[in-house]
Amino acid sequence: MGSEQPFKIAVSDDALALLKRKLDDTRLPDEVNAAEWAYGAPLADIKRLANRWKDGYDWRTHERKLNALPMFTRTIEVDGFGELNVHYVHQKSTAKGAIPLLFVMVVRPGCFLEVTKVLPLLTAVSADHPSFHVIAPSLPGYAWSEAVLKKGFDAKHYAELFNKLMISLGYTEYVTQGGDWGHILTLTAASLYGPKHVKASLTNMPICEPPTFGTPIVLLQCLIASFTSREREAVAASQDFFKSGMGYFREQSTKPQTLGFSLADSPVGLLAWIYEKLVTWTDSYPWTDDEVLTWISIYWFSRAGPAASVRIYYEIGDAVVGFPKTTIPVGLSFFPKELARFPKVLLRSKGRIVFESEHEAGGHFAAYEQPEALVGDLRKMFGKSGPAAGVVSGCDGY
Repeated sequence: MGSEQPFKIAVSDDALALLKRKLDDTRLPDEVNAAEWAYGAPLADIKRLANRWKDGYDWRTHERKLNALPMFTRTIEVDGFGELNVHYVHQKSTAKGAIPLLFVMVVRPGCFLEVTKVLPLLTAVSADHPSFHVIAPSLPGYAWSEAVLKKGFDAKHYAELFNKLMISLGYTEYVTQGGDWGHILTLTAASLYGPKHVKASLTNMPICEPPTFGTPIVLLQCLIASFTSREREAVAASQDFFKSGMGYFREQSTKPQTLGFSLADSPVGLLAWIYEKLVTWTDSYPWTDDEVLTWISIYWFSRAGPAASVRIYYEIGDAVVGFPKTTIPVGLSFFPKELARFPKVLLRSKGRIVFESEHEAGGHFAAYEQPEALVGDLRKMFGKSGPAAGVVSGCDGY
């Protein structure tokens, strides 16, 4: 493994000029009358955002803000794939016993911005709650991490990369937090490297396979369970999402390269593809135009280009509804507007569940929408009286 190198974003003037030229040449589609969000991203929204991106948005201002983050790169060798140069945020707490925490982004359409709001909360030192050293990697092909250009980079390879990164930073024992793909990848790491290295995990999008006749006890428990009204609503919303909200997934998991040509060449195409999810996957989060454009710009200016970010769906799409098996303590955070929500009786059958928390607000990007709530769950789970207190040797968080 290579040594850690401090990293600063430095988008070239030529790249900025190219973006402006492409935005100048944009050809927008028409729109069905009164379509609103039924057909996808509204024309008026995309027109407004594209115009601001071209003439009002100042990338350099936001680049300077991003460069205030403690960012680094390091080369990690992954079995069968050679060396990959990985970009990550690494913020250490001043607490002597701070707990090492691997924070894994939602993945597409997420980015390392997801960690920005929880970072000061997690590293804060107090006698009242635990503190964490936070490591938030950009996955290969995202932001300024090198892309994988060989077939077959699946969940176990991401897990290997994570574990080697943490060990290279001196964290031979650590805990994890993730949602969506972060759920799959952190629990895959736990299944492969726990309990020796991965000691516990909190997921904010707990998903799993449905019960089958092959799991008769679990199936019976689900059939006779008395679900709460919230659980019934959650299941109905999840069924609706799987029925009408998975078009992006089908394309990205079957023909990512075809989609990639549009994402790589059209900034407005990229904007619309991601903006729709930022809005519809959150719990009425009040996005500002500059927040959206910074998010999209990270994709546009990324090291490998925006097409690389969709390939994870092709490589490990079959794992999207799964709960990797592990013996480590697992915590579940439930947010009401999450895309897929499963009955607790089913989730409890999938692992060693030691903590559960139900929230009144929040959607898919919990760390960004409700940072205090998510951090609160981590503090409760790993605090002095929490069910996962002291899982990391010599690191109680204080």
